[in-house]
Amino acid sequence: MTSSDTTVTPRSVVLRLTAALRSPVTASVLAGLLIGALFLLGTGSDPLTAYDAVLTGALGADGIGATLTTGTSVLGLALALAVPLRAGLINLGGDGQMVLGGITAATTALYSPLPAPLTVALALLAGMAAGAGYAVLAALCENRFGVPLLVSSLLLSYPAVSLASYLARYPLKEPGSSLPQTRAFPGGVALPTFGGSTVTVGLVLVVLAAAAYWFTDRRTAFGYEIRMTGLNSRFSAYAGVGRAGLTLKLMSVSGALAGLVGAIGVLSFPYRFVDGSLTAPGYTWTGLTAALLAGAAPVGTLIASFFFAVLQVGGLAMERTTEVPRELTQVLQAIVIVFLAARLRFPQRLFARLVRREKKGAV
Repeated sequence: MTSSDTTVTPRSVVLRLTAALRSPVTASVLAGLLIGALFLLGTGSDPLTAYDAVLTGALGADGIGATLTTGTSVLGLALALAVPLRAGLINLGGDGQMVLGGITAATTALYSPLPAPLTVALALLAGMAAGAGYAVLAALCENRFGVPLLVSSLLLSYPAVSLASYLARYPLKEPGSSLPQTRAFPGGVALPTFGGSTVTVGLVLVVLAAAAYWFTDRRTAFGYEIRMTGLNSRFSAYAGVGRAGLTLKLMSVSGALAGLVGAIGVLSFPYRFVDGSLTAPGYTWTGLTAALLAGAAPVGTLIASFFFAVLQVGGLAMERTTEVPRELTQVLQAIVIVFLAARLRFPQRLFARLVRREKKGAV
């Protein structure tokens, strides 16, 4: 490799920027922001003021903590769904696996005789095990009975959510409370927080999970098998990759990550399982949107998750300061995915002209 290969030149910078702008992800995000601005103009609102309220509310001193807290759950679910999606498998059972992990972690936290730090660790592991086991059940339905994974994972969510709701309302319910919630955990059974914020060590755990996903995807033979299966399942089967075994492995990892998110949720404030608190924010669908936007790529999933966490938290600030409904941010998410599915690209002629100009200048 010569020194010119590693030197950053204006030509190489322009070509990289051109490639980034030609990306369907970039085009989809820009199209979503543009159409959102048109919606705002149609309602008589100032798009710049609204978007500024979103950024200030989500990234300002008063909102960054909420963004990171929300981003913990969004990133965790995005990773959970991106892992099988990388191989062309769609897991729609994130809600069930997350809730089952949450109620299992809560039960462990309430009845474990171990010291508080060990109880927290045990609750996290129990939540991951519950989520993994339930996701494997969906995989077995496909492998053994031919039920499509998309259908089995989705339908299995309902009994899991109902079981957790029953446990929170009856056997584990806090006495004297009118809310469907479990008893508060013993003192010290909680994830450590950073300073006085609501951000917990759970953020570190999901970031480490993202790093492990990146390493597996880019540096291991197993990651190559996953990508190859996603690109061409017939070719991967011809190469000797067993789809049934791969489905079991990926779904177990996916369910474990979803269960981890549920465990983190109950081990954070208010340190108990509250019926509906894990599913109401729609983390599963936001995570799926982030995974789709990133094409299930590890780094892209991380960035997309943060992007949607900003939209979710910033939408509340926008509603408070500009009276624009926060549902606009949900519309933006939908528009981005629609355009991404359509593989929207900027006019190819413009970029081809830029590339030709750079090549001519380099001669």
